[in-house]
Amino acid sequence: MKTQLFVPLVTHPDANADGLAGQVAAIAAGMDAGIHALAINVSIPNVSTALSKLLLNTPDLIRQAEAESRRRGEHLLDLLRENAHKAAAEFDARTIAVALPLLAETAAQQARYYDFSLVGLDAGNQTARATAEAVVFGSGRPALLVPETTEPSAFDNIAIAWDGSRVAARALADARPFLERASAVSVITVVDEKPLKNAGDEERLAAALRQRGVNATASTVKTQGRPIAEALQQEALQRGCQLLVMGGYGHSRLRDFVLGGATEGVLNNLVMPVLLSH
Repeated sequence: MKTQLFVPLVTHPDANADGLAGQVAAIAAGMDAGIHALAINVSIPNVSTALSKLLLNTPDLIRQAEAESRRRGEHLLDLLRENAHKAAAEFDARTIAVALPLLAETAAQQARYYDFSLVGLDAGNQTARATAEAVVFGSGRPALLVPETTEPSAFDNIAIAWDGSRVAARALADARPFLERASAVSVITVVDEKPLKNAGDEERLAAALRQRGVNATASTVKTQGRPIAEALQQEALQRGCQLLVMGGYGHSRLRDFVLGGATEGVLNNLVMPVLLSH
């Protein structure tokens, strides 16, 4: 079966950047995947009062915000369609309008029908940040987070963040389509961030991958005072990797969703493509 890639496009209040279109097309071409793009536009209920109409002209502001959201969504879809055509990738596009509090959850719900999600994410875009978190933890599907300002690149050299946990194993399984196409894989274990049950687990995984025909090597790294997400991404980049595979940690605590340190660090400061699985 052909891999199906879901791309939620955020349009309000912070929209995805134009650079995401080239990233999506390049990744889809490398995976031989079909692209399913969804522009998620905002629908704002008119709750204005007589006073707000007089002072702020609220109905006009609502119409302007909705029109700008639709315009941005159409623009992003046009760019994606153009780039998909150049990459000879299958492409279809849809739009949906939902209330502002439901934007991120809508992306997570729609993502459940596809193999992977690809979410564009840049520092300062809180709409994309919320969407990425919702897709990672609410879709039940792996999410590929991509910085929108980086140049498109084939995932020929891949890093796996490994601690022997369930979510790391889930991410490893979800990354199989990428691992099968990679010429080199680096298994990276951070040794000074938390207690590890078994020393040498990174080499055990690398050996298991080699038995499957993957050119895998293992290494350990220390944070040296850096946040773990920064240490992992820097180590991967130093090794020439174009993709980092890692498990997404999160749990509910008294109705508040609490993220693991590495997961939160990636969502807050993404400097390379990261495949997150929960």
